Amino acid sequence: MDRFIAACVQVNARDDMNDNLARAATYARDAHAAGATLIAFPENVSMISFGGEKVRTAAYDEAAHPALTFFCDLAVELKSTLIVGSLHVTVPGEDRVANRCFVIGPDGKVITSYDKIHMFDVDLAGGESYRESKTFRPGDQARLAKTDVGDIGIAICYDVRFPQLFRDYAKAGAKILSIPAAFTRTTGQAHWHNLLRSRAIENGCFVIAAAQCGEHPGDRKTFGHSLIIDPWGEVLADGGTDPGFITAEIDLGRVEEIRRMVPSLHNDRAYKPC
Repeated sequence: MDRFIAACVQVNARDDMNDNLARAATYARDAHAAGATLIAFPENVSMISFGGEKVRTAAYDEAAHPALTFFCDLAVELKSTLIVGSLHVTVPGEDRVANRCFVIGPDGKVITSYDKIHMFDVDLAGGESYRESKTFRPGDQARLAKTDVGDIGIAICYDVRFPQLFRDYAKAGAKILSIPAAFTRTTGQAHWHNLLRSRAIENGCFVIAAAQCGEHPGDRKTFGHSLIIDPWGEVLADGGTDPGFITAEIDLGRVEEIRRMVPSLHNDRAYKPC
């Protein structure tokens, strides 16, 4: 499928899963009515709780996760491919959980899943602090989702700061990069647009980045601004700061056009590290 409409759903998730899912589904149905057949959701789409113990308590085994069942049913209803930004999934033998993205086909079956690799451990100005590695077990496997709309490289939020992951995806055949996020307002204001545009430009890929917005439990604040970006780095749609959805036409022929103009994927050279 060379041309299709993609959408990002932007939400303000809190600690009520049923309410979060209902709101996300409303925006997804509206996006589908606007023509979208690939619909992406943010990181932590079903739940944002404050504190590691609350996160662990609210996690489910993958096979029994009510949010995963919900999104599988929604994919069938909308006859669309869904990128479920991330759900919290228990890990056997671990007291930490996985922050796991699911790509679901229009038949309601999971095409692939990806566990966030890079953990956001940081102290910010003003006393704001994050220690993802205390609660989440990092993944160790990149995942290329082969979907009916093309091959999609899957990442989550903080992964965007590690460009080698996206280079590997582009060289493996990805024409689209999905980067769902719950980016903090502080770092979002400084870097969000620049990082995402860079990943698009340097790999000649579309970037689809669904984001959380607003204030969450624990006085967490996320940046919003879900983005759809073309391979030249042009922002096709920006979700601003409020819940809702954005759409843009994806023309995969644009990928090959841009890569012919700037053939950096073919110009890579091996070199000795310093």
